Amino acid sequence: MLKKILIAIAVLVGVLFVVISLQPGTFLVQRSAMMAAPTARVFAEINDLRAWDAWSPWKKLDPSAKSTISTPSAGKGATLAWAGNDEIGEGSMTILDSKPDERIELEQVFIKPFAGKSRITFTFAPEGGGTRVNWKMDGTNDFVGKAMCLVISMDSLVGKDFEEGLANMKAVVEKGGAAP
Repeated sequence: MLKKILIAIAVLVGVLFVVISLQPGTFLVQRSAMMAAPTARVFAEINDLRAWDAWSPWKKLDPSAKSTISTPSAGKGATLAWAGNDEIGEGSMTILDSKPDERIELEQVFIKPFAGKSRITFTFAPEGGGTRVNWKMDGTNDFVGKAMCLVISMDSLVGKDFEEGLANMKAVVEKGGAAP
């Protein structure tokens, strides 16, 4: 009887391993919003990492999180490192590329609660007297990431935060902006 139970457990573990292995190797989260503000103002809010506290959806999750921002705080090479509670974890972001009024690309590296790396891209398009902002994050799923996707997708996990961040940004830039 014990042998049959052990074989059944081994088969279940094997099936689970195959199911996890077949999950997507990449993820993509993307949201956009229209803002009644000039492209240059919207670009400035994202390009200067000091301005992120004014609209970031994660700031309110841990207002006492420790953060370090490089000097200069804007443009290619600027970095933001943070360490906070379990909700925001620990990690860093670096602006990899910054093309005024067009796009900003960042690399985000998480240390805690689990290691991971993703690329974040903001693009800006003038539209109807305002600016359409597109916020995209993509990356690869390792085995643990694939296993997590069985329970919740990255889009479900982060998409609502992007929507909140874009709504916060819209409020900031339509009032004149907070960028230093």
